[in-house]
Amino acid sequence: MNFIWLEDFLALAQTGHFSRAAEDRCSSQPAFSRRIRSLEEWIGTDLVDRSAQPARLTAAGEWFKGVAENLVGQIDRLPGEAQQVAETQAVTLRMACTHGLSFVFLPRWLRQIESSFAMERLELLSDVLSRCEVLMQQGKVHFVLTHAHPQAPSPLYADPYEALKIGSYELWAVSRPNDRGLPLHALGADKKSAPSILGYTDESGLGRIFEAVMGKRLKTLPTQVAFKAHLASVLRTMALDGRGLAWLPKTLVEDDLAAGKLVPAAPKAWHVSLDIRLYREKNMRGQAPLALWRAAASDQ
Repeated sequence: MNFIWLEDFLALAQTGHFSRAAEDRCSSQPAFSRRIRSLEEWIGTDLVDRSAQPARLTAAGEWFKGVAENLVGQIDRLPGEAQQVAETQAVTLRMACTHGLSFVFLPRWLRQIESSFAMERLELLSDVLSRCEVLMQQGKVHFVLTHAHPQAPSPLYADPYEALKIGSYELWAVSRPNDRGLPLHALGADKKSAPSILGYTDESGLGRIFEAVMGKRLKTLPTQVAFKAHLASVLRTMALDGRGLAWLPKTLVEDDLAAGKLVPAAPKAWHVSLDIRLYREKNMRGQAPLALWRAAASDQ
């Protein structure tokens, strides 16, 4: 069997159209169709019902789709796993962390655990949540440090991964105040007005969590999205400029709240509580990564 056949089959399973799948795979349709037929001959049964439009997977095809996804996933992970085996005795730790946590939380947390853990070198990759998850799935990092919420799904919530809760915080709805100290943009203050919302982009981890927890509820109120960004720090700047209401980590805006530069713009019922979790693979290798994990666990 040719490994390319698996990726061809998964592309077809996703689109249901031979022509579109062939285009996605940068192949001519005749060549693509021949490879799918070769896969079926190797398996010994039809995987695709070609009489339907769009094409549907047969019962065997549905079964094989899961098998193919698993095989492709395992093969994608091989370089990272090989690197982990080679680095069993290495002292360099590789961690992926969402942008917001890398600025404030991570330095404080590292100082906290270093009393029981002598870390020599740390390679930090700061990125959006989805990219951090991919780095872990590809075996390119030992750890992922990110926000989490039970209502917001993540591929790291299940085997072969496990997590430690190492912190928590809240997202508060805040706005610049007016001359009377009241929020310029208040949520639910006036049913006839639509406050401007400063929101997170789809690629933002905080945006994914907020949409899962508060998205439907927010849609019941008159609002208008005036601006989006994937960094909370950018939304903070826009909120300070009076551009709208933003849900920001309380730790990020504590000084602004104390100075009166920002004020709460929604009742406490609109606060969003988040976990901060450290993820790893359950079968993680290496003395240095295991030592950090033990130090993180003992700190709880």
